[in-house]
Parts: sequence; structure tokens; C-alpha cells
Amino acid sequence: MYKILHLLGNDSVQLLIWIPRLAQALLSAIADLRLYSLMKQLENQQIARWVLCSWFTWYCCTRTLTNTMETVLTVIALFYYPLEGSKSMNSVKYSSLVALAFIIRPTAVIPWIPLLFRHFWQAQRKLDLILHQFLPVGFVTLSWSLIIDRIFFGEWTLVQYNFLKFNVLQNLGTFYGSHPWHWYFSQGFPAVLGTHLPFFIHGCFLAPKRYRILLVTVLWTLLVYSMLSHKEFRFIYPVLPFCMVFCGYSLNHLKMWKKPALSVLFLSNMLLALYTGLVHQRGTLDVMTHIQELGYNNNLNKSAASVFVMMPCHSTPFYSHVHHPLPMRFLQCPPDLTGKSQYLDEADVFYQNPLSWLYKEFHNNSTLPTYLIIFNVLEEEISAFLISRNYERTATFFHTHLPEGRTGSHIYIYERKLKGKLYRR
Repeated sequence: MYKILHLLGNDSVQLLIWIPRLAQALLSAIADLRLYSLMKQLENQQIARWVLCSWFTWYCCTRTLTNTMETVLTVIALFYYPLEGSKSMNSVKYSSLVALAFIIRPTAVIPWIPLLFRHFWQAQRKLDLILHQFLPVGFVTLSWSLIIDRIFFGEWTLVQYNFLKFNVLQNLGTFYGSHPWHWYFSQGFPAVLGTHLPFFIHGCFLAPKRYRILLVTVLWTLLVYSMLSHKEFRFIYPVLPFCMVFCGYSLNHLKMWKKPALSVLFLSNMLLALYTGLVHQRGTLDVMTHIQELGYNNNLNKSAASVFVMMPCHSTPFYSHVHHPLPMRFLQCPPDLTGKSQYLDEADVFYQNPLSWLYKEFHNNSTLPTYLIIFNVLEEEISAFLISRNYERTATFFHTHLPEGRTGSHIYIYERKLKGKLYRR
């Protein structure tokens, strides 16, 4: 998409930001339609219309995360999976989609392990299923992946093995945070389901036996992910549509409390979707929009202007949201691949003593960045440096109502002023 925009001469920053989101939204809409169609086949339109109203789906479906694409491909593959009552079964189509999801993100195979095993167990011609469907699809897809990676890496690379080695065998994902084993059951899963949780539990008891495999898939996925130390809400996004099947079944069987229940679900999910999508943690996007506007309005690339993001690493977007030849830098946090003990990345070293780090890093005034971007929680600690180096706060952006640790409620932009040109805004 970026290349096409470039060739057309329309690679403006707004298109670079919005085209991928719109493309991901389109793919997510196709997946939603497939899930709706599947439930119409298996049950009826009444149940089908209640499986698409999760706040977390609204929150994630336009985000260009590999988890989102994994979810899209999983849902479309489920449409072709041989569930009892389905009229759209196609083993080659669903296995091809599963293989593609695996190539994009290897963890996509986790929820499909019980589903593939069930298909194999129930198949009358097991050898034919493996030799004429699963193996050819797997061979073609993996070969395609290997060739593409060979072209781009310049050497033969099995990235799926590297993924497994990094995240499971070496467990280096813990570098980015770890949670107790029960986190998905006690916090992650309830938060993702939100107010749908009681309806999911209710639906598990009501749903017919043929949906048992979907429940097994959900539990299996939660158990496997619970064994990994590094946990995130988005990791279990692919099984959310499975859960919504049970929620839809529950809602359709409510009699007396149906309207109040639907009202509570609609309002709670709408409010959560709007708040998390439009308000919560929006500052890191707003601040880069401001930097982008500064770059175009003031033509910063013709001066010696530069930007330094002094925040937890990867807090903000980068050049995709600026699209301007402006020197920018952020605190680095590469994981340790050498096995050193007591390893500290640049961000950790900085936060141990921010003031000392800044004086050491910028002992020469000629290397000072024009703009510093910080969370408000850091301001007091580095105020002496800001004053001594003639920095003035020129912009403030709201970020979150729930500041935590190194992440503050607001983001500040500090601009370095030449002596005699200081001003207060």
C-alpha cells in the first residue's frame, strides 16, 4: 500500500496513517460477515446478530497488529471448517487460511490444534486428508514463506523457528513484562469479555454439544498462553469470536430480562469502545501529529532541528506518522540476545537516574535536541537540566486518566530556545 501511494505521488502522511487502518477495517468486516453467515447456517439470524457486539473487537479490529490479522484469518477459516450443520465446509480453504495465519504469526496454530485434531479424528479417509490436503497446503505455504524471507534476509531463515526460540525456548518475552500463571483467567479473559462474561458462562451451559469443540479451543488457548510468562490482552483476541458464539446463544434464550440485558451490553460496550478508542492513551498519537505539523509548517529539515522522545520505548509512533526527514530518536530497549547477567537497556539506564544520564549524554550543547518529548511524571526530576539548557514547555497533550509508573497523565513538548529568544506560552 505504501509503495502504491508512492508511485501515485499521493504518499501524504494522512494517507500513510489511514489507508492501512481502512484496509484492516475492511478485512475485519469480511471476517465479521463470515462469522455472522456461519451462525445463520448453524442456528438462525437472531443468534447471529448477537455475536458481533464486543467492545474489544471494536477496539482491535482496525489496528494493524499481527494479532488482528491472525483473528481475521481464524474467523474466516472457521467459516470453512467442518462444523456440524455448516454448509460451507472446505478443507483446503480452511487449512490454507490457517497456514497463512501461522506464517504471519506462528501462535495462530495454538487455537487450531484441538480443531485440527478433531477434524482428523472424525475424518473417514485420514490418510487422504493428510496426503492430499494438509501436507500440500503446508508445503506450499512454508515454501512461499522461506523464499520471501530468503529474498529479504539474504540468507535462508526459518522465522517461525526463531519466533519459537525467542518466545518459548529462551523465554525472552519476559523482558517486556511478566504476569502470574493465572493472569488470563483472573484478569485478561474477564477484561476482554467485559460485560459479556456472565452471558458467556450462561451460554456454555445452554449451547448444543456441537459447540463443545469451540469451548475446548478457548480453554486450551488460555491454558497454553498461561504457561508463557509474557502476557497481553491482544494475545487472546483470536478466541474472542468463539466466545461470542456462546454469548449470542445465551442472549437469544433470555426471556424476561432480554431487553434490560441488551441495553446494559450495548451501553457498556459502546462506552468502553469509545473511551478506549478515542480517549484513553491518545496523547502519544496527538504529540506525533504536532511534531509532523511542526515539520511541514516550519520546514524543520532545512534547519538543525531534531526530536528526542524520552519516554518508555515504543511509546509513540515514529516516521509513519511524521513522514518528514526530521532527525528523531527514542530511548532504546532491545532485548538481550547474548545472555548477559544484570542486563540493562538504554531506557532502564536512563530511568535509573534521568538527570545524570542527560548531563552525560548531552555534555556538548551542539548535540542538544531541539525538541524533547516527555511524560509529565518526569518533568520535576529533570527540571534542572531543562532550565540550564534553555528549554521551554511549548505544548501539552492529554494522554490518560490512569497514569502508571513511567507513564504520566499528560505529555509535554519542550523546545530549546536560543538565548535572548526565550518566551513563555
